[in-house]
Amino acid sequence: MAWFDIAILALHFGLLSVLCLFGLHRLSMVVRWFFYRHSQIKIDQEFAELPYITVQIPIYNEQYVAQRIIDAVASLNYPADKLQLQIVDDSTDNTQNVIAERIAYHNQRGISMEHIHRTNRTGFKAGALKEAMEISTGEFIAIFDADFIPEPDILINTIHHFSNKEVGMLQLRWEHLNRNNNKLTELQSIMLDAHFGLEQHIRSASNLFLNFNGTAGIWRKETIYDAGNWSADTLTEDLDLSYRAQLKGWKMQYVNHISCPAEVPSDMNAFKSQQHRWAKGGTEVMLKMLGTIWRSPASIKHKIESTFHLSNNLAYLLLLIDTIFLLIPSILIREHYQIEYMWWLDLPFLIASSCGHITYLVFGQYALNRPMKKAFLNIPGLLLLGIQISFNNARAGIEALLGHKTEFVRTPKSGELNSVDNKPSTIKIPRYKAVAPRGAVFEFILSGVFLGLMIWCIDKEIWFMLPFMLFLIFGYASTSISSFINYQRLKN
Repeated sequence: MAWFDIAILALHFGLLSVLCLFGLHRLSMVVRWFFYRHSQIKIDQEFAELPYITVQIPIYNEQYVAQRIIDAVASLNYPADKLQLQIVDDSTDNTQNVIAERIAYHNQRGISMEHIHRTNRTGFKAGALKEAMEISTGEFIAIFDADFIPEPDILINTIHHFSNKEVGMLQLRWEHLNRNNNKLTELQSIMLDAHFGLEQHIRSASNLFLNFNGTAGIWRKETIYDAGNWSADTLTEDLDLSYRAQLKGWKMQYVNHISCPAEVPSDMNAFKSQQHRWAKGGTEVMLKMLGTIWRSPASIKHKIESTFHLSNNLAYLLLLIDTIFLLIPSILIREHYQIEYMWWLDLPFLIASSCGHITYLVFGQYALNRPMKKAFLNIPGLLLLGIQISFNNARAGIEALLGHKTEFVRTPKSGELNSVDNKPSTIKIPRYKAVAPRGAVFEFILSGVFLGLMIWCIDKEIWFMLPFMLFLIFGYASTSISSFINYQRLKN
């Protein structure tokens, strides 16, 4: 066998091996959950006197949810003389008028709020939070994105965790307001449930590094300053600050039993836009922080877990490289040398990789006491969704690796304009601008490529590859068509 052919096969199975490691790591989360399932972060003692808290609501062109979040924070059950409410607004559209109206309404009711409106987006969300913090009065900073709805008692129920002076950040579990709106929102909710119910819970309970999820959390202001403050050199400023703070010795905690409801994107283009930002930002933080983590005095288990955590988005890129550039050549090489038995080497790799991820996602429902029957019925949809975002997230990884910088793109949400007192806004709200279906043409081309490959597999009687080919064909074709349909619907 020629050396080039050997190299192709070695690279193919090498990438499959790495994908297996990611799948096995997901599976390890399920195993570890049994050791930490009863663990719950305890409060050492309560503050004798409640501390001052600043609540920051970062908003950028969120006209459909701005009223709702402002009404929610106006209802927070915390002493008014120890609570500062900052609406941190970078909006360039009608949102600023909605905010101004609601703040004026609540100010008339005796609830003090500050409207901090910037005329530029320097530093994007990180820049907005950093500037607002300079005029904050609280010892602690609670952050809620515009599409979240914190419960009135959320601060009272959580602030006492900071009586432990080593705790620098407290993350709450996300719930999903529009979980049952459509199949896409349901599948996203399952994905997020696994992240919070398994990953965040296990990392917190076992004292491993975990991350602030950008919202529904509280920071000690001293921790933010000690870690070097918010930075806008990555798209995931939350993940970046979390690691810098923990390397400084601060503890991060996750509270699984207290949640904060929010929306998930309800259409494919918005979902892909959000996933692109998370995948690219995560890879940017990996490039920025992974070397520092391995040079730090942190334990080897912290370093290994952090490596999986920060590099997991690259799995999409590895999958894309293998399916586009290596799968077909490896098939032709095995056909040429008549080593068809090597087909069965692919199967355990594919099963270990995919089953590890699916077990992790399904078990996340069990960990949060959700119906398992429904989770099992969603397995085909979860497999399909993974394929649907694979090119999108792989492209995000490539952009990050190449150092290509892009702006922080807001994920549009369509929240109901209801308020705590049922007083509707008088501001007329125009429709969001449609999110462009980036990559949809190439996704459609990929579906055609895999259709041709499936026909070839049928001709060669390579039957075990057919289910994988069908998922790839339908996954890429459906996300491409869905992206174009959603775009035209919003555009018109």
